[in-house]
Amino acid sequence: MEYTNEPIEKVILVGTDSYEALDELRELAETAGAETVATMVQHIDTPSVSTYLGSGKLEELAAVIESTEATGIICDDELTPIQMSNLERILDTKVMDRTMLILDIFAQHAVTSEGKIQVELAQLQYRLTRLTGKGRAMSRLGGGIGTRGPGEKKLEQDRRVIRTRVSQLKRELAEVVNHRDLTRKKREGNPIPVFAIVGYTNVGKSTLLNRLTGADVLAENKLFATLDTTTRSILLEGKQQALLTDTVGFIRKLPHNLVDAFRSTLEEAKYADYIIHVVDASSENVEDDMRVVYETLDMLGIEGKKILTVFNKMDRIDSIEKKSSDPWAEFDNENRDVELHLRDVRAYMTVKISAKTGDGVDDLLNSVGEMIRQDRKRLEKTFSYSDMSAVAEIRNMGKLITEDYSDDGIYIEAEVPFRIYSKYSK
Repeated sequence: MEYTNEPIEKVILVGTDSYEALDELRELAETAGAETVATMVQHIDTPSVSTYLGSGKLEELAAVIESTEATGIICDDELTPIQMSNLERILDTKVMDRTMLILDIFAQHAVTSEGKIQVELAQLQYRLTRLTGKGRAMSRLGGGIGTRGPGEKKLEQDRRVIRTRVSQLKRELAEVVNHRDLTRKKREGNPIPVFAIVGYTNVGKSTLLNRLTGADVLAENKLFATLDTTTRSILLEGKQQALLTDTVGFIRKLPHNLVDAFRSTLEEAKYADYIIHVVDASSENVEDDMRVVYETLDMLGIEGKKILTVFNKMDRIDSIEKKSSDPWAEFDNENRDVELHLRDVRAYMTVKISAKTGDGVDDLLNSVGEMIRQDRKRLEKTFSYSDMSAVAEIRNMGKLITEDYSDDGIYIEAEVPFRIYSKYSK
């Protein structure tokens, strides 16, 4: 059997914001398997509607492509079909945009049938809008970034065939969503508190889930290492149960096609009782990352839930240069802009941990338990021995404080959810 390796693509990153903004695009390119050989930024408020960059910058970019022997460029925005077609014609090279790059990464990392359906649906919807105006790029065959997933053959089919495939994928996805809804309704009928783990991509959500539950979810130092939701149970102090649900990572400029295709997955947080917001404390863009997460939650209509903000990767803090000797001083400065102030990032509670080493995990579990307890009421009642099912439900749903057996029955003292309290307090 012969094995062939795709040649590593050498790409130039192009943006209209700042060089710092291209750092994330570089990570995305590396995750997709490309090597960044140069970066270029043109500081303009509004990109050219026809060529994205100005004519002078295009000449400069063409020279860089020739000198670096780059095989393509990646733009830090979603290009229109006209922009992509004109750039390919002028630069005579492969042109990709941020959306194409992210879709390619999702295609690489999709494992489950649901994930593959969602990725293919997003790719086809993206390509459907580019069936006209892309010119010779439609006939380009071969591997590399932007060609994984459904395959280049899909681009050669007409709109009718692609729309038929999109309709089929939507039906398949609807069946998966219906199954997810049934599972969710079963959880609602058995009200164990659910915590949705959200956060910017690559902040350590999967590592945290593995640390807390032994879930053995893939955890790599890559953007979007995992795409599928995973729900696991944990046992807190007092034999209190809770469910933890991991979600796909957020990112700035998340392609709208992905939001639509992954909406049912992303909305797991919408149906959770609480939110665990994992933050990479070692990131130089920690405030921006947090803001993107909250903007995404707002876009999904997720509001009014108590949020436990978990500042992860504390083990890496010492390796990052800080203006202050105290890495947390910036969060305690009352003169900072209110948007960046820790009191104003919607955190109901905060905790500092390292999911990698386990430091602070006990504090995290205590915070999870405390959030649940604050939404509980104390039930004190004696149950007859014929009501063992009620006692079992209280043990499972609440925190048992006292359980005393006597001739009169079983005396129970426990902190229970409001629904359980209303059910048995009369």
